[in-house]
Amino acid sequence: MVVAKDSKAVFLSAKWLTDDGGREGMTLAVSWSGTLSTDEGESVSSVICIPLASQKRSSTGRPDWTCIVVGFSSGYVRFYTESGVLLLAQLLNEDPVLRLKCRTYEIPRHPGVTEQHEELSILYPAALVTIDGFSLFQSLRACRNQVARAAAAGSEVVQPPPLAYKKWGLQDMDAIVDHSSVGIMTLCVFDQMRNASILGGFHASVKGSLPAMSQYITVGGGPYTGFYYAVEGSSQPLLSHVALAVASKLTSALFTAARSHPYPVLPLCPGPRFGLPDSRRHGESICLSPCNTLAGVTDDFGRVMLLDVGRGIAIRMWKGYRDAQLGWVQVSEGRGESSPSAPLPRRHAQFLVIYAPRRGILEVWGTQQGPRVGAFTVGKHCRLLYAGYRLMGVNSVTSQGWQLHTQQVCLFDPATGALQIEGCPLQKYFNRANDELFLIFDLLSSDFLERGSAHPANVFSYYLLLSVLPFRPWSLYGVVVYPVGSFLFWGCLTGESPLQKVCDTLQETGISPQHLLSLLLSVWLHREKEVLKKPKAVRHLHTLLTALSSMKGAVASSWDMQCVSPWWQQVRSACVRSHSAAAALLAAIVAHRAAKDNITSLAETKSEWEAVSLELEQWAVCVRQLEDVLALQTLLCVAPLKGTPGGATPHCSVKALLEGGRGGIADSVAKWVFRQDLAPERLKDMLQSRGEAQRTEQPSQPVPREKSQEDSVFCVPPELLVSVCQRFPDSLSPDMLFAHCCWEYVVQWNKDPEVRQYRIVVNIHAVFPQCISSMMWNTFIVKRFSAAAFLMEKVGKAPKDRLCRRDVGMGDGAMTSFLGSCVELLQILMEADSGIEEVTPPELCVEEVWGGAEGPASIVELALEQRGIHYPLVQHHCLLATLLHTAMTFNLRVKPLSLFDSKGKSAFFRELVSIQLMPSGDMDPGLVSLRQEFLLRVLTGWVKTQSEAGTAPASTRLDLESGDETWPSLCLDLGTLLQVNPDILRRHLVCELYNQGLDPRAEQVEDKDVLGSQLLVLTGQRLSYSLLHTQTQTKPAMELLARLPPTLCTWLKAMDPSELGYPSVPLSQTSRLVSRLIEILPENHGQYSLALHLLEAVEALQGED
Repeated sequence: MVVAKDSKAVFLSAKWLTDDGGREGMTLAVSWSGTLSTDEGESVSSVICIPLASQKRSSTGRPDWTCIVVGFSSGYVRFYTESGVLLLAQLLNEDPVLRLKCRTYEIPRHPGVTEQHEELSILYPAALVTIDGFSLFQSLRACRNQVARAAAAGSEVVQPPPLAYKKWGLQDMDAIVDHSSVGIMTLCVFDQMRNASILGGFHASVKGSLPAMSQYITVGGGPYTGFYYAVEGSSQPLLSHVALAVASKLTSALFTAARSHPYPVLPLCPGPRFGLPDSRRHGESICLSPCNTLAGVTDDFGRVMLLDVGRGIAIRMWKGYRDAQLGWVQVSEGRGESSPSAPLPRRHAQFLVIYAPRRGILEVWGTQQGPRVGAFTVGKHCRLLYAGYRLMGVNSVTSQGWQLHTQQVCLFDPATGALQIEGCPLQKYFNRANDELFLIFDLLSSDFLERGSAHPANVFSYYLLLSVLPFRPWSLYGVVVYPVGSFLFWGCLTGESPLQKVCDTLQETGISPQHLLSLLLSVWLHREKEVLKKPKAVRHLHTLLTALSSMKGAVASSWDMQCVSPWWQQVRSACVRSHSAAAALLAAIVAHRAAKDNITSLAETKSEWEAVSLELEQWAVCVRQLEDVLALQTLLCVAPLKGTPGGATPHCSVKALLEGGRGGIADSVAKWVFRQDLAPERLKDMLQSRGEAQRTEQPSQPVPREKSQEDSVFCVPPELLVSVCQRFPDSLSPDMLFAHCCWEYVVQWNKDPEVRQYRIVVNIHAVFPQCISSMMWNTFIVKRFSAAAFLMEKVGKAPKDRLCRRDVGMGDGAMTSFLGSCVELLQILMEADSGIEEVTPPELCVEEVWGGAEGPASIVELALEQRGIHYPLVQHHCLLATLLHTAMTFNLRVKPLSLFDSKGKSAFFRELVSIQLMPSGDMDPGLVSLRQEFLLRVLTGWVKTQSEAGTAPASTRLDLESGDETWPSLCLDLGTLLQVNPDILRRHLVCELYNQGLDPRAEQVEDKDVLGSQLLVLTGQRLSYSLLHTQTQTKPAMELLARLPPTLCTWLKAMDPSELGYPSVPLSQTSRLVSRLIEILPENHGQYSLALHLLEAVEALQGED
């Protein structure tokens, strides 16, 4: 700490000393005192102490030494060591130094926050000088080392070079007394365009990159506060975004070291971009918050104003704080307070500390609109010390794992010489409040035991406790109301306390019966498990409710029994809000009985015998709602099987279901179905059994059926789900439930398509599948589908796993399944559109007791609002999805979008309800050729998978999707859509099957239209392999080769058996192939005689074997 006046100063350092009594304590001892000024008439005008971080690894994050920076009335700024040794002096301006401030490195709290640089700012009456913190840190260390070496060697100290700095001229402000350097900020695009439009007019241009600016706030007069901005990294005037009227004053900014002159020429700089004008108000000081988002400003009117630094507006004002001094306290979240499931960065809270010397009070206020959280009585002549910075010389690397060792706020009392450290008053305040709160409970509970639970003084003490608490946040409801209710009523509910005596005591206290009712319901609803274990508690609850309702002020004597009673409405409100369904239902049943008795007694006193329906009807509805909620909560609490997708069990209440809209109940059950990983067919069977039960004479009895294997695995009896559906016949109708299940599955799939490899189409379809499928496509599917198409078009083949994860968000295996589901989804859309005229839309109904549900529209309601699809566009997308799925399945090289013309490409990924210009007429032959080549490769790939599946051992065969028998027929259908001749595809398929030795399967596909010449070549390749290319040629084969006609022998030698996929085919299959070949070829065919010779050769070779 430094104390200075005029030209003299005293440097104080913290030391541990032992007093006369042997007690150790930290005190401030004088380390240096003397005169600082060197020029006549020079005096100290501002001083700060900057701790410099140690560069040693063993003391990272701790100060190495402290530099004292002193500003003088002559304009000089001098830097001293703790022992008063002058390190550096420089004249930056001829005006007096008004204020010295420092900004040090702060660890960014959130990703994306701009990292602030260290800086020393020096304020003059009409100028602002900034010195970069990194260069200052290095210069001070070098000067200190040079001074130490010179002192050790006895030589003179070498004059160090001057510091490099930036100097700004502050104009358009009448008077400036204080400032704050906020740091670098980046505008958003909207703010950049807004500023350019305001300053440059309609034709203003906007730079492509967002400028980074340094923000400075000044306080004084005319205007009261000014906001200056300096654009970083520009050779033009760094203060920009100014009014057009002062644009002509712009000159180049100065960023240089003062080497040739003792101080640079002051440049003309523009005024502030904006400010807070107040001609009568003059600012006195400004204090910036640790996070650089808020600032406190004091003025000569005794006001403290809170500024939003980013928006440049005043957001709060305190009155009656003349000569106030400000500081900030930053409180960090405790280590154990954050959520363990989501390890987030520690949160921070900021509080403004205001010292009012004329009142002798130190206050702590919550920002931005928070209350006063602390007040401390102090002396009237103290000085609030708040540095606003930490260690200089720390960066993002050296700050890892360091601890803060500087206090935030100190209060110095010159009368006693005491320095009070107020490091964290907020935590102290709340800890003290909690300690006092629980101390009161301890005292009252001990007094409770001494006097007895029914003593009026105890009851009234608890009531006073609830009344005088200084704050009542909802978070303390369970801490305050529930314990008080337990002390008052739990003994009565368990039968341990005399009911009549407690009721009489409650009557004597004069406490509001509404408060007592709230306490009783709180303990009943909070201790549900214990209540259910004590059947007699229900009777005791009835007694207490009857006693409370008979108290004065409970049920108004003037109550019109045709209206709803506020007293019983309070009970219903507590029950419908509670998540303890069982306890709430019991309380409702008991209160219903008590209300009925109360109404009967009131009717007798008034001689009114007509039926009272409104209040009792409200109770009937409430009880039925709670019964439904209890059944639903029982179902939702069933834990899922191990290994299935889990999640937090939802807690439902009547209020939550009413606020969830008409689809809230179905949505809750759909989430439960997902957590249970319930198969669609299993759910369908359950709902069918529900329908059978409804058609029987006794619907309440479950329909007997055989217990399947799934029942033994399923962790809940199917009757539980059926009973819940019977309680909600409209809200859980098959259409409603199926629609919500479809939506829930696709929502969960969209969250993590790689881990949750669910089929998008889960075969749970409502009567209106087109509406749900259209919503699924538009909301979740089309974005990933288009990404997959563009990716495959870009790479020209089935992409690898890494590319699929990068562009589509899933691996290659999941992407193949996804594309197959897209095909299925689009086919459902087309099938539904074909029969949409035959299906009537369902009626959306809700149970009578749940008719008051208000909230977001259900999935079914949104689905029914969807417009009808455009069938040709859906078919167009289905064709593309099939091509993508085929390419991924067989790992083919193709550019799928290149198989379509310009019209077809432009129609993709549009709204399925829109009318697009579709391809029509004959396609370009080049495109047809590309399509034909792709389909031929598909057939070749499928035949290879069949061959590999046939040769692989049965234990290692995989039931791959590529082995599906529908692929050949699918290719033929695609050929029709893509204008490819199906005969070419069929011939290619037959040849490939024979090529792989799959003759029996080829015979199933073969017909008269197949070209016999292609099969003739394939037969010649097989026979050539048997006669000429085997490793061990037999003697009969050589003799047969010699007996063959020369024409046939020459033709066989020209064959290339290497083109065969499977050459070692049995001769019996080859003989059958030649026989069928002769049947196919006409007798006048040019190669008919060659086929006859082939048949003779195969039969001869077969006879030799």
